[in-house]
Amino acid sequence: MRNFASVACGLLIACASASAPAMAEDAVVVELYTSQGCSACPPADEFVAMLTADPRIIALSLHVDYWDYIGWEDNFAQTKFTDRQRAYAKAIGSRTIYTPQLIIGGQDRIEGYSPVETSEQLRRHLSATSPVQLVLERQGDKLVIRAVANPPLTEPVRVQLVRYKPEETVTIERGENAGKTITYHNIVTSWESMGDWSGQEPLELTAPAVGGDPAVVILQSHGPASIVAAARVD
Repeated sequence: MRNFASVACGLLIACASASAPAMAEDAVVVELYTSQGCSACPPADEFVAMLTADPRIIALSLHVDYWDYIGWEDNFAQTKFTDRQRAYAKAIGSRTIYTPQLIIGGQDRIEGYSPVETSEQLRRHLSATSPVQLVLERQGDKLVIRAVANPPLTEPVRVQLVRYKPEETVTIERGENAGKTITYHNIVTSWESMGDWSGQEPLELTAPAVGGDPAVVILQSHGPASIVAAARVD
């Protein structure tokens, strides 16, 4: 645990000097595939909780449902999140999925809990630049999405709208984590496709954003593959 804390804090200190605007741009998306019923997941859940403190990282917890059979049904789990994880595996010719698993920027996959490798990959992604400028603006119960690519993209990307719950604490009564009380962070509640953007002309569209939960827009190559841009509004 000491190694976990020192690595994560080192990453956050290194990133803290770069302040982010209210409408964040060029953020790195970290997807954690996790489950309340997975005994190996709590350290990864805690690591992601620390990542949420960095404004240049959009850490998202996607709870899968394939561990529900072992005695505890994850109340955050959705089959569509399991399907998304399987799609990532299929994209690289794999038939195996894991929890915990981190996917960084839609490209780099880390199976199990590996804070050193995760931090190294995050530093690499944080130092990269994107040709896409993505800006979000919340207007009441609507979200205005604007993007421009310079140079224009050579392939279309999928526009995805994600909503998440910032935090919730769960007392787990059965299964591998029986007796534990765990606080989960950035719990994804919905992940919807808004269609494709060619990346040739400027993008402007409006999407519903009812309620107070934060919203994230992700522009991602088909596959699913690399995430070319992502931004968040609270």
